[in-house]
Amino acid sequence: MSVANLYKDAGDKPIISFEFFRAKTEKAEQNLEKVLDLLSETKHDYMSVTFGAGGSTREGSYELIDKLKNDRGLNVVAYIAGIGLGPDDLTEVLDKFKNQGIETVFVIQGDEPQGDVAFQSHPDALAHATDLLAFIKDRYDFRLGAAGYPEGHINAESLEKDIEYAKLKQDNGAEYIVAQYFYDNRFFYDYVDRCRAIGVTIPIIPGIMPIYTVKLLEILTSVCGSSLPDDVRNGLDSIPADDKEGVVQFGIELATQQCRELLKHGVPGLHFYTMNRGKSVNGIVNTLQNEGLL
Repeated sequence: MSVANLYKDAGDKPIISFEFFRAKTEKAEQNLEKVLDLLSETKHDYMSVTFGAGGSTREGSYELIDKLKNDRGLNVVAYIAGIGLGPDDLTEVLDKFKNQGIETVFVIQGDEPQGDVAFQSHPDALAHATDLLAFIKDRYDFRLGAAGYPEGHINAESLEKDIEYAKLKQDNGAEYIVAQYFYDNRFFYDYVDRCRAIGVTIPIIPGIMPIYTVKLLEILTSVCGSSLPDDVRNGLDSIPADDKEGVVQFGIELATQQCRELLKHGVPGLHFYTMNRGKSVNGIVNTLQNEGLL
């Protein structure tokens, strides 16, 4: 079933989704298998697989899609990132998705691959995710999703302009939006209200990023631009630097409370950025399920 139909037909049932990326080493592959074993049994409705513009990353994404969809029989969404790719490259990727039986494609602009010295941007690469959505809509029958940014994209001219792009993404074929993660729900509520005010009617789903490690949090914050509230920063500062498990538990409790509030606010679902880890998301979802919120 397409993801757009999942949200359309869900009624009051929140749709739960998990995001993964291809493993880059044999050890990471073994760890990912364990995570998939765990989260495949955790309440969810679909899983998504990220996409890299670099060749090796792209092949790894295809393999993970095949593993989830065909080996494990899961409902899978495939990402596509248009950064640096020309029309022929995009067609090759989309044809591959079609041959794999993918129904829903999640469209982002993406970032240039780090460490891929062979990567060169195509001169006819599309400038924005909105352009990529229109390209796909005109040529394929995929159902389409797109990203939203409650605090504004890190490269956006302004939050207002970013919200205008959300409307254009809908106009160009997006049937749902997944929001980049945030740690203050007020950013999400305000973003949804402002999107609705200019005519965005499609479902907007909050992205949830549990805090896994302080180092990873710092990296993601610098890359994504999501802010860290003082109470979260102070909570992390109170945990001893060598207490990695304490950080994980803090992240689980923080995200669980965040999800409680979002669900009580009536969000259509929760999208978890797993970072190919299972313990935190499994704990959060099981707690919410035991509390009757899922």
